[in-house]
Amino acid sequence: MPHASPRIELRTSPHVQSGRTVEQIMRNVVLALLPICAFSVWQFGLSVAALILTVTAACLATERFFNWMSGEPGTLSDWSATITGLLLALTLPPSFPLWMGAVAGFAAIALGKALFGGLGYNVFNPALVGRAFVQAAFPVSISTWVPAYVPGRFSEFIPTSFGVPLMLPPDLGRWVSQHMVDGYTGATPLARWKFENQVAGAEELLAGMATASVGETSALLILACGLYLAVRRFLDWRIPAAVLGSALLLALVFHLVDPGRYPPPYFVLLSGGLVLGAVFMATDTATSPVTPRGVWIYGAVIGTVTVMIRYFGGLTEGVMYAILLGNALTPLIDQYTQPRVFGAPRRKAPEGKA
Repeated sequence: MPHASPRIELRTSPHVQSGRTVEQIMRNVVLALLPICAFSVWQFGLSVAALILTVTAACLATERFFNWMSGEPGTLSDWSATITGLLLALTLPPSFPLWMGAVAGFAAIALGKALFGGLGYNVFNPALVGRAFVQAAFPVSISTWVPAYVPGRFSEFIPTSFGVPLMLPPDLGRWVSQHMVDGYTGATPLARWKFENQVAGAEELLAGMATASVGETSALLILACGLYLAVRRFLDWRIPAAVLGSALLLALVFHLVDPGRYPPPYFVLLSGGLVLGAVFMATDTATSPVTPRGVWIYGAVIGTVTVMIRYFGGLTEGVMYAILLGNALTPLIDQYTQPRVFGAPRRKAPEGKA
């Protein structure tokens, strides 16, 4: 009986697969974001719960609309639009009007994802595209803050949540004064440092006691959720390590040179959206490098640019622009950090050069 000839299968890479699907990865990211969302609702109450639901629903509806327009099967089951909605909501102020949140969700999917061809083809993180859009469109609302733990937050909404387009928003100052919130300044820790030279304590930033965007208040909780993803290998730990490490190093240098002008390194790491951006946004697989050296360079760029914008820019926060810049540089970083092909000889220097 003749022996069967061996069969050789020729195909493009990857030749070794982990067995994990996109749906599994995305679903675990959603699970990691849920504790952050729950903590935010506990801090700010009904308004934040409505904001998270509105922004996420807008992302899902926009995704479904573009599926229908293109005639392609629905992609809601891959959880990517859900992640975009949750992340985008976590970057917005608690008092952000719901209709503006819906606009942000539409912009995130339409401009940040569908415009480039869908999941895996987008150049920029969609949630940050939506955040950048509403920051340009609604600069007053995006920079208006309310305190956490307001009495009655589970029985009433923040007045601006149901603001109407083209109408003057309700007076938040009067609403805050009616609730007699002690120690409320109306500014984030970064704004207090930049304009008043006041540095918040580490315990305030770690425990979620500071005024900030919906999901930026507790750095400790964000790190714990990111650790869950890193342990399960759904997140490249090198990217947040490079982002936070470069920011820490640069902040330490500036603080040692002039401690009266520049804040301690812990303040740079824990304030604002640096931890949230480093853990959940900079690590987006579609918009971050894939080469071993590239991820370190990419993270270092984001951390460095964030600190430089905070110190020398007109804005109090620079994480969003730093990550978008890192996204834009990703193709170049991948191109110039490709490892040498196994077995290929090293490039020889041209004649006459060392």
